[in-house]
Amino acid sequence: MSFITTFLISLGLAMDAFAVAIGSGMALKKVKLYDAVLVATFFGGFQLFMPLLGWIAGLGIREAISGVDHWIAFLLLGFIGGKMVHESLYEEEGVEETKPSNPRNLYILLGLAVATSIDALAVGLSVSLLQTSIVELAVVIGIVTFVLSFAGVYIGNRVGNFCEKQVTILGGVILIGIGVKILMEHLMVAG
Repeated sequence: MSFITTFLISLGLAMDAFAVAIGSGMALKKVKLYDAVLVATFFGGFQLFMPLLGWIAGLGIREAISGVDHWIAFLLLGFIGGKMVHESLYEEEGVEETKPSNPRNLYILLGLAVATSIDALAVGLSVSLLQTSIVELAVVIGIVTFVLSFAGVYIGNRVGNFCEKQVTILGGVILIGIGVKILMEHLMVAG
């Protein structure tokens, strides 16, 4: 997998965490360095760990589905990206958005970190099906998520939720694009 593909996947996956970090920054009256590091460490750490877990899970089923692995990767990435775009575009009108009440609370932070990294688990599964190494991808996902989440806390504290939806839509579009790229590369090689 090229570094550009690795970076784009990482960027796409980090967008959910970035949007939630913006929300976390909005929930704090005054952001301290500790707050940004704490949020970024939770989000970046889970985004690093979950692809590894998905990759390990995928090792057990790789041989059974090796003929359709590229389709599964395409469908998983397309579904994840489509879900991100759909949820951003079609939030229920009139329903007050749930904001984290206290991102300094470790239970809340743990829940947010798990919720924003489920997509990374599915990407790890996809990567194992493609018989690609996961270590570099997981590390880049973790670093990109850490940096964007760190910045997101400060941005949220200053700007509010002005661009939260757009960021999540961009992440979804990137993941869909990567899924299409994987499918097209495989079909061109097989064709």
